[in-house]
Amino acid sequence: MIGTGDAAERSSTRVRAALSVPDAAHREDLAGFVGRAVRLDPAVVVRLRARPGEVDAVEAFAPTPFDALVTRSAPGTLEPADVTVVGSDLLAALAVAGGPSVEPGTSVDERWRGPLPPLRPDARWQVVGEVPASALDGLAEKGVAAARAGDPSGRPSAALLDQIVLTVTDDASGAEVRVPMRCVFALSGMGFVGPGADGDDVVRVSTDGGWLRLDARGGAVVRRRRAQLPLL
Repeated sequence: MIGTGDAAERSSTRVRAALSVPDAAHREDLAGFVGRAVRLDPAVVVRLRARPGEVDAVEAFAPTPFDALVTRSAPGTLEPADVTVVGSDLLAALAVAGGPSVEPGTSVDERWRGPLPPLRPDARWQVVGEVPASALDGLAEKGVAAARAGDPSGRPSAALLDQIVLTVTDDASGAEVRVPMRCVFALSGMGFVGPGADGDDVVRVSTDGGWLRLDARGGAVVRRRRAQLPLL
């Protein structure tokens, strides 16, 4: 997470970032991800983060209205290595300006709220199991019906969002991941499951201990498994 002092200093200088994604197909894929996040929230900001390792890669994270993050990565480089930009600016840079190297927008680091999964070269997500994408699509449809039954506008209640609708257990290790409706709505809202998905698609469920992760064909949903303790 960007420190408060660091964010304030960078916001005053308004850093101009540089993003390079050499492969056109990967740029198109990343633009599609950002476009879906912008459709969910026109004012969304996107956190770009260079991932350490032998192969250069850039991760994009975006918040959703369901208090769950969505993420997508692409082979490429980023300077500076961690920057937050306006989603619509990033989408314009990728889809309109085009080219292997673009300016994703001026930094708005102060607008990012909340932590991200740890970024360590040795970080490993433990796969707990796989679930058919169609099953998660069905859960999303039931959630939408329940939201409409409780509110004519269809806005889901906090109780519905926090409801655990899926539990995935790895029999070998005993690891268990409990998935709330928030994550299912995020998957559906981003189009990772639902109409247009391949009937054989699966969603991989994994954890690193403190976070849960749902990987689908078009991207992933991540969320902290435990509430963050307030700072005293």
